[in-house]
Amino acid sequence: MAEKGVTKEKVVLAYSGGLDTSCILKWLLDKNYEVIAYIADIGQKEDFEKAKAKALKVGASKVIIKDLKKEFVTDYIFPAIRANAIYEGRYLLGTSLARPLIAKHQMQVAKEEGAQYVSHGATGKGNDQVRFELSYLALDPKIKILAPWKNAEFLAQFKGRDDLIRYAKANGIPVDATLKKPYSEDENLMHISHEAGILEDPGKVPEDSVYSRTVSPWKAPDKSTMLEIYFKDGTPVKVVNKTDGTVKEDPLELFMYLNKVGAENGVGRIDMVENRFVGIKSRGLYETPGGTILLTAHKDIEAIAMDREVMRLRDTLSPRYAEIIYNGFWFSPEMDFLTAAFNKSQELIDGKVVLEIYRGNVFTRARESPSSLYDLELGSMHIEGGFNQLDSAGFIRVNAIRLMAHKAITDKAKKRK
Repeated sequence: MAEKGVTKEKVVLAYSGGLDTSCILKWLLDKNYEVIAYIADIGQKEDFEKAKAKALKVGASKVIIKDLKKEFVTDYIFPAIRANAIYEGRYLLGTSLARPLIAKHQMQVAKEEGAQYVSHGATGKGNDQVRFELSYLALDPKIKILAPWKNAEFLAQFKGRDDLIRYAKANGIPVDATLKKPYSEDENLMHISHEAGILEDPGKVPEDSVYSRTVSPWKAPDKSTMLEIYFKDGTPVKVVNKTDGTVKEDPLELFMYLNKVGAENGVGRIDMVENRFVGIKSRGLYETPGGTILLTAHKDIEAIAMDREVMRLRDTLSPRYAEIIYNGFWFSPEMDFLTAAFNKSQELIDGKVVLEIYRGNVFTRARESPSSLYDLELGSMHIEGGFNQLDSAGFIRVNAIRLMAHKAITDKAKKRK
């Protein structure tokens, strides 16, 4: 801890304005640090000016707010979509993708402000502590990290939320009780997650009121929305709503619009039990409307424009890529390697996918690509199209060699018994 009577050392704290990070800010001040509060705008519904005023009231020497929404879409969300990155077959990595971006700019602030330390409010049981700290150390191995929820003195003082509330009230830190929910949420442009608290029992059916971004599919409009999504090198570049004529081409506007359409139609809800990197299973409810729509479209444009063997190889790498992101290794050599491979795989993934959105469902209705590998005549059951069907006899015979050999071996084995 910083010593009294000497020049205060600076800490850049990843600050949300909530109870935990507000108490951490005050606690760091009590330990004689100068604290710079850093707020990342990644699309969460937050009153940033209110959070800034709160941090200054608690005692922060400075509050720095960074608008990272567009960078989040272009440099984190879109690359994940291009790689079809899904953790454990279901989770679209909303929180996981945001953490390295937040950490990257936190480290930039630390450098600009001459801070020796960075700090965060992630607990010692979760994934975020790993994501933040691996990112910090990958970007600057010499940085010092203050993680209060892994500090023995802090843990002795704060056993849980009630202790934090008492500390906040004793120190004049505003506590907004009206926002208290019996579970934890994390929100950004990609998704909103709900976990912990009343959701910790995986056998409990949650009330629909838990979901806050998407309308219930049962309450969604009883009409379809038709979308055209255009891709260039695997990246979405334009969305056209064929139902009302809306067109979006700016990456941020495009993604926000898909979030809106998906949310209004109940798209993107999942309830899953996942394996945290630290070895604990946890239950999470996720709402990812825009990401779900884009992933469906991207898979379909690949189906028509990607070589079969490239696709099969890529499909073996996508789960690993998702795991790397989930576990916090965004700034790693393996991430660089896989990103280069995925970029190569996307060079001809161009074209348009037509989707129908209806009550929680995303249906592909058509697709076309200038790089299409689909040969209408070759694939037709009605036209010969240059395919000599006599060749299939030899093709089958060659592929049956090992099957026939296996049959002969097993027959001999049975006779010996």
